[in-house]
Formats: sequence, structure tokens, C-alpha cells
Amino acid sequence: MKLNPAQQEAVEYISGPCLVLAGAGSGKTRVITNKIAYLVNECAYKPSQIAAVTFTNKAAREMKERVSSTLGKKASRGLKVSTFHTLGLNIIKKHITTLGYKAGFSLFDDKDTFALLNDLSMNDYNGDKDEVNALIRSISNWKNELMMPHQVLQRYKTGIEAEHGKWYEEYTRHMMAYNALDFDDLIMLPTVLLADDKAIREKWQMWIRYLLVDEYQDTNTSQYQLVRLLVGERARFTVVGDDDQSIYSWRGAQPKNLKLLNQDYPSLKLIKLEQNYRSSQRILHCANILIENNPHVFEKKLFSTLSQGEKLSVLVAKNEENEADKVIAELMAQKFMQDTQYKDYAILYRSNHQSRVFEKALMKNRIPYKISGGMSFFGRAEVKDMMAYLRLLTNQDDDNALLRVINTPVRGIGRATLAKLGEFAHLEDIALFEAMCHEQLHAILGAKAATSVEAFTRLIVMTSDNLARGDSVAVLRDFIKTLQYEEHLYAHANSPKVAEISMKNVSTLFTWVQDLLKGDALNAPMSMPEVVQRLTLRDMMERGEDDGEADQVQLMTLHSSKGLEFPNVFLIGMEEGLLPHQSSIDEDNIEEERRLAYVGITRAQQKLTFSVARERRQMGEFIEPTPSRFLYELPSDDIEWEWQKTPDSDEVRKSKTAKGLAGLKSILGD
Repeated sequence: MKLNPAQQEAVEYISGPCLVLAGAGSGKTRVITNKIAYLVNECAYKPSQIAAVTFTNKAAREMKERVSSTLGKKASRGLKVSTFHTLGLNIIKKHITTLGYKAGFSLFDDKDTFALLNDLSMNDYNGDKDEVNALIRSISNWKNELMMPHQVLQRYKTGIEAEHGKWYEEYTRHMMAYNALDFDDLIMLPTVLLADDKAIREKWQMWIRYLLVDEYQDTNTSQYQLVRLLVGERARFTVVGDDDQSIYSWRGAQPKNLKLLNQDYPSLKLIKLEQNYRSSQRILHCANILIENNPHVFEKKLFSTLSQGEKLSVLVAKNEENEADKVIAELMAQKFMQDTQYKDYAILYRSNHQSRVFEKALMKNRIPYKISGGMSFFGRAEVKDMMAYLRLLTNQDDDNALLRVINTPVRGIGRATLAKLGEFAHLEDIALFEAMCHEQLHAILGAKAATSVEAFTRLIVMTSDNLARGDSVAVLRDFIKTLQYEEHLYAHANSPKVAEISMKNVSTLFTWVQDLLKGDALNAPMSMPEVVQRLTLRDMMERGEDDGEADQVQLMTLHSSKGLEFPNVFLIGMEEGLLPHQSSIDEDNIEEERRLAYVGITRAQQKLTFSVARERRQMGEFIEPTPSRFLYELPSDDIEWEWQKTPDSDEVRKSKTAKGLAGLKSILGD
């Protein structure tokens, strides 16, 4: 498919900083992949001198595959296509000792972070989840703002910030002792390193001669600074973004970073992609009118050369149960009349709790469905157990991993034993595993407990040594057998079938480990510590990602729907308090809610249906919500409320009857 003039200009402009303002469905990925090919084929760049970063593993994988098919596998070898966090991880690995860590560090996920901070703050917060989560948010925000513990403590002398700052300092000290990093460290540490160390900064600027950044509106402060440090004064970069689709302020995204580019790079070239290849002209017109109510850094207007399309519909229901029934009935009618598939339909909502009543209605009607953002593969207990073992085998200082598996399967090492070991480790200022290997072990513990601990440490050390020396796959296979983990699953599962599924998940995990160890045509073989780091990062970033190929109705939040498209979309719960959400109304943050509605509208290609309910249950009480202000901001000529629907003409009725009969014949096999 030929590039349009704006896309072509975006591909060929390489002489300075470039911002591509890419509206929904405007072909931004095509621009990025074509630009990479242009840099290699026409501008004498080597693939190894180019880096492209985005926000999800799925997006990075798709981009890499597209570039590979455009350039060819051989020609694209050495190209760096990754997420921000993977790029950060690669920088950290190259300079790990400079950062004060040892090789073979562990990556903490959110549960590990919670466990550690919960433990550290137990005397103050007594395990209060809300207090600990507030502390986690503070630390994450400070890391995103590139503030170290000493800077926080200098700024805040009293109040909750000073208290959180104290725990931030303690948390950082423990993470160093564990030789572990968390998700935010993967951006903060490389950014601080490049800012402080000129020699290292210049090395990376030499290695990355051209940088491309996708979804730029989702960058936070530290990611913006990382980009600036990588491109240096040469400023050879292209960022692609859309301030109208910035919907992640709650995790630090700063749409103002688009504006900052103008200030930091006065010669910035702005190119707008306004032609949408996804949606009907009517859907785009409605989206444009809605988003005009927000202030803009840059003005743009999407247009389409596709048909005008149907009017947008609004279903009005008595309550949420009736809403689900009406939406499902409309979905089935559309499917029957248009001979479509279930995967052509998406039901989008603002909050996860809205899906429950729809699940029930879909199950009742035997309609297959998939909820995006359900439990991830890595969230399963058996997979977390195995990941903890792998983390421990590659880093014996990882206390969180150790605590998860030390008595799984049961091996007679109880809480009293762990408490004694923990006290000794604290006294000696050593990691828990080191305490378990200490020459004074028998003085600390009773004979039976000491024997159990010695057997465990011997198994870990021996397996770890064998992994470093021999056939890793065979070593891991023997390790699983020695653990008797399968027997453990069958002993504790609700049924043999559940145990069988759990063991299958363990096998799947080790298949992935095997593949990463061996490598393939595109990826070099990895060491075991690199495999564990990669899988931990995949767990953090890919929760809920799926290929979506099965024929099933897609249920997802508006946040999860970003970047996707569907022929038919139902945007449910278009009410004040739901969309816009009540918390955003209270905080006067309507602009981001409007951007969420805009994202939802622009997911639809052909048919868009909204729903509202006259009554809903909320906190055990019934409320009577009013329709969302966003519905009233849409052009009234393009919206058809249920009561406004005009009866079909005789001609349309005959056409529908004929279609219905054809569909019925098809179902019954003629």
C-alpha cells in the first residue's frame, strides 16, 4: 500500500528532530517501519545504529516483525526494537558494576515490592494494604521524577512525604542488599547514569545514531529525559504521538512532553497524520467534535475516505441487567443480519466491575467471549513458584524468591525456623540464603531444622553450579524431578484435572526457558540469568496480552482497547459517574476522561453503539444516573437515541427479511 504524502514526508525527514502527530488509525506503525527501512536502504545507516522503542512487548514484537518482513531478516539483524524498560535493562546490564550492583541481579515485580515494603513498615502500618500501596505510589512517583531518597529527605522534613521518604531510603538499601531492581529502576537508573557519566552517555549516543519513539504521549518525566540523553545534541530522532490519546496520567504519563519538545528543540519538524484508515467518516466526525472540547498542544482533524457510515446508536436500559440483555440482543441481531463473527464485536467499559453482568449474559446465551486483562500466565501460583526458583538459582541474595519457595513443596522449614534465620541474617547484615549456609547454622537451629535447611541450600547451590557449567535444560528437568513438584501439585489441588493443568503451565514455562536458552534466527542464545530477567520483565509487561485470534466477543476496559480496532463496538455505561468517572469529576480531570471516550469511539470501524441505564446499584443502593455529558457533546444529527429510531420502510423491511432468511438457511445448512 502506497504511503500518503504526509506519511512519505514523515519517512523521508531525517535531518533533525521530528514529531509525527499521528491521529487514531492513521498508519503510524507503517511510518515507523518504513522510516527504519529508509534509514538503512537510502541513508547508509546500519541496523545496529538504529533503535525503536515503544511501551508494550506486543507492540515491539509486531514492529520488529514488520521491519524484518520489509528489510529481510538478514538486513535487519542488529536493529534494536524494544520497550523502554527492555532498553533500560540493556543499559543497566552493560554498566551494572558502575551502578553498584552485581551481575545476575533479580527483578522485583509489584508483589515482591509490596511484600518487602509491607515487611519493612510493619511496625508503622501493621500490614495495612492501603497504607503500603500509598507508600508504593510515592516511591514510584519519585523514581519517575528521578528523585533519589536523599533528595526526597532534603525536600520533605515533616508530614507523610517525610515518612514515605524514610521508607524509600530503607527500601533502596534493602534492594541493594538483595541485588535486585524494580520496574521503575529500569528507567530511572539508566537515566541518572547517562546524566551523571559523560563517557557512558557519549558511548550510547555513538551506538544509537537514530532513535524512534512510538506512543510518545505516554512518556513520563524519566522516559523523556532518557530520550534527551540518548539523542544528545545531534538530535536525530523521530517521535510519534497523539495528545488526544494520552490516557495514562495515573501512571505518570505527561502529554505536556509533546509541548516540551517544542521548547527543547526549536528546530522541531511537525508532521501531522490526519487521514484515518480505520473508521467511517461519521464516526470520525463525532470523535473530532468531541475532542474539540479539550485544549490542544497541536490542532489536527481526522478525516476518512471511507463511506459516511451509519449513525451512532444509544440504547437506553432500565438497569444494568437490562443493559446487558439489550446489548447482547443487539449484538446477536447484528451478527445474524450481517453474517459476521463474534470476534468482530467488542464491549468496552470504563471500569472492570462493569464486565460481570455482561459475562453472565454472554454465558447465559452461550456466546464465547474473552476478557482482556484477566489473570496472566505469570500470575498463576505454579508459574510464580517456578519463577521464584529460577530467580533463586540465578541470584541467591533474592530473599523474596527464597521466602516463596523455601517450604514449597513442604520440607519442614516453618515460620519459627525462618524467624530465627531472619534475626541472625539481620544481626550479621547478610542475605537470608547466606545465613542458611553459615557455619553457625547448627547453633542457631535445632538439629532437625538445620538438616532440612542444609538439604535445601545444597540443592540450590549444586543446581546453580550445574546450570553455569552444563546442559541447562537437562539440569532444570532433573531439578523439577528432585523437587517432586508434580507430586506437590496433585497433593494440594482441588482435583487431578486442576493439578494436570497446573503442571502443563510449568511445562509451558520451561519450554519458553529452553527456547530463550537456545536462541533462534532473530535472537541470540541467552544465559540463564538473562532468561530469568527476560521472563520477569515479560511477566511485568504482558499481563493480559493475548493474540485475540479466537472467534469470541472481546470484553475490555477503554484503557486496554487503545491501539486495537473492531468492526462493531459497544461502549457501555455512558453515564455521569462512570464515563466521566466520579473520581475524575471530583478532581476536575474531565479532559482525560474525554480522551478516554475519544479512544473508545475511534476503536469502531463501522458500527458504534452506546448504552445508558436509568438505574444502577452502587454500594448497595440504587441510583438514577444521568447520561454522560460526552453524549451531548456529540453532533445530534449523527446520534440516534433509541426512542428516535424511525420505523423501517417497506423496502428496508423486505431487505432485512431476505437477509434474515438467508442467514437462517446458512445456519440450518440450507
